[in-house]
Amino acid sequence: MSYKKVETYDTGITKNLIKKYESILNKIGEDPEREGLLKTPERAAKAMQFLTHGYDLDANKILKSAMFKEEYSEMVVVKDIEVFSLCEHHILPFFGKAHVAYIPNGHIVGLSKIPRVIDVFARRLQVQERLTHEILHCIQNTMNPVGVAVVIEARHMCMMMRGVQKQNSVTTTSAFTGEFEKEETRSEFLHLIGTKLH
Repeated sequence: MSYKKVETYDTGITKNLIKKYESILNKIGEDPEREGLLKTPERAAKAMQFLTHGYDLDANKILKSAMFKEEYSEMVVVKDIEVFSLCEHHILPFFGKAHVAYIPNGHIVGLSKIPRVIDVFARRLQVQERLTHEILHCIQNTMNPVGVAVVIEARHMCMMMRGVQKQNSVTTTSAFTGEFEKEETRSEFLHLIGTKLH
């Protein structure tokens, strides 16, 4: 049985991007016709569409699709969520982990929806600071919890591969609303994401 991978991409956008990538290869002194590069413009065109498909998704709808009435009123933490995004300044990857918590206010959400919300915003051209706030505001505005906390720790290839070329630097951003603006609640959250419970 032969292997067939099924992918769906906008044909017009793909064709346009292929031409652009062929032009880039020419401009940097490469030969798009050589064997190793023959399919590179097409692969790159599809990869770019996949890496930025968050523009076509609605994070609020994703959360609303799995909200459930529940009287639970303690902190809910989802930590160590993988994050992959593209820096909008150099279109180079940054990657790391996100930690998200919320305190329900009559509703909880299916746990898989929080990583999906992160992906919606991460699969766009981004800066880490804005990504942190977009995740926070989406959860706060959609679920109206008592509070939300978001921390992202990431490594940026624009710092590691070019520019200052610092290989071990990690950028941490955080944002808090409601109860998490209180020292005691925020400290509990930070303690929980720093503790290995598994």
